[in-house]
Formats: sequence, structure tokens, C-alpha cells
Amino acid sequence: MTAPDFEFIAYIDEGGDPSLKRVRPIDEKGGTEWMVISAVVVSRDRDVEAIKWVADICKKTGQARSQVIHFKDLSPENKLLAAEHLAGLPVRIFTVASNKKNMRQHRNERAEKIPSRQWFYNWLSRILIERVTDWCWRRVQKNTLPRRHVKFMFSQTGGHSYSQTAAYHELLKVQSIGGTYLKKWVPRSEVMSMHLVEAHPHYKFAGLQLADIAASSFYQAVDKLDTGPCEPRYAIALGPRLALSNANEHRDYGLVLQPTPAWRADISADQKAVFEHYGYDFTVPWWAR
Repeated sequence: MTAPDFEFIAYIDEGGDPSLKRVRPIDEKGGTEWMVISAVVVSRDRDVEAIKWVADICKKTGQARSQVIHFKDLSPENKLLAAEHLAGLPVRIFTVASNKKNMRQHRNERAEKIPSRQWFYNWLSRILIERVTDWCWRRVQKNTLPRRHVKFMFSQTGGHSYSQTAAYHELLKVQSIGGTYLKKWVPRSEVMSMHLVEAHPHYKFAGLQLADIAASSFYQAVDKLDTGPCEPRYAIALGPRLALSNANEHRDYGLVLQPTPAWRADISADQKAVFEHYGYDFTVPWWAR
């Protein structure tokens, strides 16, 4: 089967790692406390402009000679400039942030029945895909667009099998059509195709470098083991482009926190700051006190 025509491109990058066997700071040595995965969605007609967008950011941040954005290598001032520039572009941003302490040594036996060595990464991808496909389908319906599909472009990193990701993508589509799971969120099968899932090195596509800005901004807002003190300024600067739900909320749509509900998350006040900015309430209900 040939790939269907598409209307949107979702560029996806991540911060942290999916390891659950040992998780810092519970374990002295282990995986990152957080796993963050972000998507920057661009319309196909405007995707050609992404090269210029990245060139402009490189110029502003002193990387004009390389023409490749590496957000983690920028100074704090230039990180803020990059985030502010991305916030002015015609894109939509989605982020899932999982605090892994509650997932330490967890096994998902149902997910493990699927032939995959990366169930946790796939699970976070699913949460992201649910929101991205919902937003794209809403746009298709609102604007009666002739093309409806979204192409998913992952930033290629070591340890992931993107052929498994594509297969999982198709499984999600089949489940959503068949109503396998009754839950609030399901991927919108109308805009999905496993033939529109690719992975490429970060430097080859400008859109992947934009996704790096988004993922790194939110990662640095919550991480304090690898990147220094939590710095929410960059993620907050992205607010104008963070996707809104039908209820006009960023919470649980443009920005998703795991675990849920929010009050179950064992995180510090400085880690909560970016989530509170985007509408999360960490108040423990009376019946759980």
C-alpha cells in the first residue's frame, strides 16, 4: 500500500530516557527522573518555510555557521531567544512529561504482549499521538481540508526501533476503529497511517530541530539532575503555540503530566511550576488526605 497524501507533519523529539529498571534520584545510578516527548505540528504547505525559520533562530543565537540547532548547547539567554522565536511561528506544540519515579521497575504485562522492547516509550508516544491526531482532525473538519492525514517524523536516537513504532502506530489505529478500549482519549484513526511514520537524524530536517527546542525546553523546566536547577522560562515562552483543547485548556492537551491525577505526582515545588502555569492543580482532595 502506498502512503496516503497528508496535510500535517508532526516532528517529534524527546528529553530524558525511557529506562525504568533504576530511576534517579531513588537509585544513585540509573535512568533519568523524567521522560519528555514533544511534537511540533506544521501544515504541509508551510513546512518548506521551516528551513528559513531554523536559519533565523541560528542567526539570533550565534549558530549561523552551523545552521543546526542544538538547544542544550545554547547559553540561557539564547535558549530563551530560540523558544521565543518558535513561539512566534505558525506551528502547534504538544508535550507529554512523565515523572518516572512512580514507574520504577513497573511492568505493563498487557503492553508486553505486543512484540516490542519499548512499551514505555510507545505508551508515551500514544498519549502524544492521541492529542496530535485530535487536533489535526478538528482542523480538517473546521476547514474542510481535502487532505487529512498527519505524517509523523521522529528524531532518530539510539535504543529505539522505529519499525516497531510504526507497527504500534497501526495497532493504535486498529484499536481506535474497533473500540478496543473505552477511555477518554483514543487516537483519531481518520488521520493515521503506518505508512506515514518515519525516523531521521535530527540535523536532516529543520522541523526536528524545532521539536528539539520544544522537548528540551520542557525537559529543562522539570529536570534538576542533569541540566541544573529547574528553568521554566523556556517552556513558558512557548505558551502562544502550545495546543489548546476544545475547552480552551493547555492542561492534559498541549501539556500532559504523568502520573495522573496531578496530586499523585511526587515532585517538588520547582518542578510543579511549569505545570501550574499551564493550569494544573496539585491540591490533594479531602478524601485522599
